[in-house]
Amino acid sequence: MTTETVILDSRGRPMTPMPLKATGNATRLTEGMGGQSVFPYEASNWSTQEMGDWLPWIRSPDAEINQFRDRMVARSRDLVRNDGWAAGGITRILDNTVGASLRLSANPDYRALAAMTGNRRFDASWAEEYRRTVEAMWRGYAEDIGRYSDVSRQLTISQQLRLALRHKLVDGDSLVIAHWKPERVGYGRATYATAFMLVDPDRLSNPYQMVDSKHMRGGVEIDDDGVPVAYHIRKAHQNDWYNSVESMEWERVEREDNDGWLRVIHDFERDRAGQNRGIGVFTPVLARFKMLARYYGVELQAATIAATFGTYVTSPYDPDQVQEALEETDQLSAYQGLRADWAEQRPAMLNGARIPTLAPGEAITSVGAAHPHNGFGDFAHEMLRTFAAAAGISAEQISQDWSKTNYSSARAALLESWKTLTRRNTEFKIGTATPMFSCWLHEAMDRNDLPLPNGAPDFMEARTAYSRCDWLGVARGWVDPVKEKQGAILGMDGGLSTLKRECAEQGLDYEEVIQQRKAEADAFKEAGLPPPNWFGANATDAAIPEQEPNAQ
Repeated sequence: MTTETVILDSRGRPMTPMPLKATGNATRLTEGMGGQSVFPYEASNWSTQEMGDWLPWIRSPDAEINQFRDRMVARSRDLVRNDGWAAGGITRILDNTVGASLRLSANPDYRALAAMTGNRRFDASWAEEYRRTVEAMWRGYAEDIGRYSDVSRQLTISQQLRLALRHKLVDGDSLVIAHWKPERVGYGRATYATAFMLVDPDRLSNPYQMVDSKHMRGGVEIDDDGVPVAYHIRKAHQNDWYNSVESMEWERVEREDNDGWLRVIHDFERDRAGQNRGIGVFTPVLARFKMLARYYGVELQAATIAATFGTYVTSPYDPDQVQEALEETDQLSAYQGLRADWAEQRPAMLNGARIPTLAPGEAITSVGAAHPHNGFGDFAHEMLRTFAAAAGISAEQISQDWSKTNYSSARAALLESWKTLTRRNTEFKIGTATPMFSCWLHEAMDRNDLPLPNGAPDFMEARTAYSRCDWLGVARGWVDPVKEKQGAILGMDGGLSTLKRECAEQGLDYEEVIQQRKAEADAFKEAGLPPPNWFGANATDAAIPEQEPNAQ
């Protein structure tokens, strides 16, 4: 008795069996006699030559990163250390996001504070006074000559931020730990007890190199909701052979203290939900970078060989003469003597330079090595475009070669890369710079150093409103200063832009610009000089000193 299994569709109808159809060397599943693939998307097809060996696994983001992080980071660092393009790409991103310094531009949300408390004293006038005070105090703290804002007393806040972003770009993470150093506060020393320490992300790891678990992911301890609650940090780097004892000791640092003071600032770029560690910006193109480096070596060897040539002299020796020379006769020696006498007694000269002369029957023959490949430049440039796309900047910014770029293409490239750079800058401000400012502001407000109206909420009750700010960094610059400045003026005159926005794009504080223009106008007025045209039409009458009436 034969039993046949019938497969029914969703409506209870028997489905037509799918025979196997041979196609070349592969076997392809087809539906009925139509010859159509059973794979609705070619991306899911595993029977073709192109897709048959491409079977990546589905993993969680932490499983993809944390297990192989050390190897990827080591390769990325080696690349940035030894490859000019990679080092240039990191430098361009840093110079166009953080630059030499990031200046605080406080902007407290006074409307939110007023709505929260019902206190009308939280208005624009208070916000302006608060802003000026907090910016002045932050400058003194961030740029302290004693470097007390750094636990190691080596870096200013801006230098710490630049280094943190470099770690984020190369290693995938930036890690800052806030420390409380009250013993440093005193006359001529630190003004505030808050100090920051940048930590190499390598030190953030599971204790004793344990594998990840439900609540431990690459050194990040999370709760059931995925909230980071603590960070496990080695007391020394894993390869500090001179500090091997502490390299095997971990310290558990809670994300926040009991009073809400932020202790750990961990910033990385997230590509997937549930991710707890980051990857470097060049990780997707590491393999291509390595292949290009190998290609560079081969090309250099080929160019070196092509630049050399061999030269040899042919003499009228026949096999019998060679045999006689091997039998220790003196005929070969006599011939060599003849050659020496010929060259010495009959030198040939050309413009004072001696030309080698040969004995009768001799000839000089040269062999040159040809270099058959001439497409290296185009190939390298195409690879450079791949690296630039991964970094989010233009190829010209990495290579610093603008010889083949006109105004339109340069401006288009810079505008597109500026979007990515602005996004990186904004994310870094949100993820690192503003939390660092908030840590310091917590202490400043606890000490009542800032102007607050009566009944103001404490810092933890409204820390987002108090800490609201922006950061002035790198100027965008101009490709054509005349055209772009004219466009900025038209935008402000048309109400599409403001002086604050235009100044911020150039890394300037609009209030400082206004105050400086006023100081310069007053200087012209005091000197009795007519103001220049750039003062503006309305400044002419105000700046020209009043003339005393002529005596009658």
